[in-house]
Amino acid sequence: MHSTPQVIVAGGGLAGLVAARHLAGGGVDVALLERRETVGGRVRTLERDGYRFDRGFQVLFTAYPAVQRELDCEALELRQFAPGATVASPDGLSTLADPLREPGTIPATLSNPSVSVGDALRVARLWWDLRRADAATSFAGDDATIDAFLRERGFSRRFVEDFIAPFYGGITLDRSLSTSRHVFEYTFRTLAAGKIAVPAAGIEAIPTQLADSVREVGGRIETGVTVESVSGADGDSSGGGERGSEEGINGCGSDAGVTVETDAGTVEADAVVVATDPPAARALTGVDAIPTDARRCVTQYYALPAGTGLETDRRLLLNATEQGPNHVVPHSAVAPAYAPDDVTLISATYLGERAERDEDLAALTRRTLESWYPDRRFDGLEAVHTARVPFAQFAQPPGFFEGLPDVRDPAGPVYLAGDYTRWSSIQGAMESGREAAKAAIDDLSG
Repeated sequence: MHSTPQVIVAGGGLAGLVAARHLAGGGVDVALLERRETVGGRVRTLERDGYRFDRGFQVLFTAYPAVQRELDCEALELRQFAPGATVASPDGLSTLADPLREPGTIPATLSNPSVSVGDALRVARLWWDLRRADAATSFAGDDATIDAFLRERGFSRRFVEDFIAPFYGGITLDRSLSTSRHVFEYTFRTLAAGKIAVPAAGIEAIPTQLADSVREVGGRIETGVTVESVSGADGDSSGGGERGSEEGINGCGSDAGVTVETDAGTVEADAVVVATDPPAARALTGVDAIPTDARRCVTQYYALPAGTGLETDRRLLLNATEQGPNHVVPHSAVAPAYAPDDVTLISATYLGERAERDEDLAALTRRTLESWYPDRRFDGLEAVHTARVPFAQFAQPPGFFEGLPDVRDPAGPVYLAGDYTRWSSIQGAMESGREAAKAAIDDLSG
């Protein structure tokens, strides 16, 4: 081993960036490799014609422990959504807010036909129970679907179908609520403790800040290079080959325990942290436990004339039915820098892989909005960008956590960093990067 350990991090998403920063901060010579020209992985923002389009609807939960530990939220200039949501049902639009944070919304919330007084009391009891739970054991114990968990807690079907299904459809991309109850419990507790926000400059400001922090502690980041295979000291290897992995490097060390083949040449190092997307990580490491069943979505952005917003007071607009988009987001109302001054920017997110053409989805969104706002016409609605996301999350059914791989599962000095070692979220990705870095440092110094 070198006097100063040398480690390659293959992958420039959140997990890889956090791993690289902790490795460099721990005295390791680190080179992070990314096959794209920019870092960020799934957390990206397209800037075009004065707009900022995030890759799908993505938000930051400010109370995530990893967010508080890894990010400078003040520097991100976060723009916050209002708590709660506006629910669009056949009965019209209604408000469901957080009365603890916004006491003035109590009358509107209690008059919401989607939530009974009993449901409101059950929400309060659930919040009280979960805030006392140990976050370290959040995914331990008996599991069930979100739907079964809510039935057990006594919530009404209307509350579940009108509010929980579209709200958690946006979080888990699973409107059927067949996702693990542990994901619901963790995120519910996080939402109760913090806020939902986006950086003023778009969601990609998060990996950009992390990349700057990698460089500040001496780590190197190289983009535009693809890792094709990783071989341990015993010669065993797995390769992305024609499948194409996520990332790459240029020149790091010799005399090493791991050989990395890239499209720029062969590289050797003491260890490798594989932080690519799940399919590429499985191809590079041969770890079959890496989940590759994908949740998909399509987010379409629309321009409206200035002054013609949705009037939801920075709240998400949830669809209580399964016709049309799952939810609509008032982007420029929350973060004005997402759009030119003379434009109102909104988006609609459809769950799954939609076969419709972009123009047909836009027409469906227009019809849906006109059904929600019967006194308005949306002829001025213009589709300005469509983000089709084929792998937004991995599926997380009950019991998924026990089958996830460990950061040390690959053979040799090869480590995994990705939300697929924890759970599919910004929290899971950043926590995994920190754990992979710690494992590598511990092993290299042992």
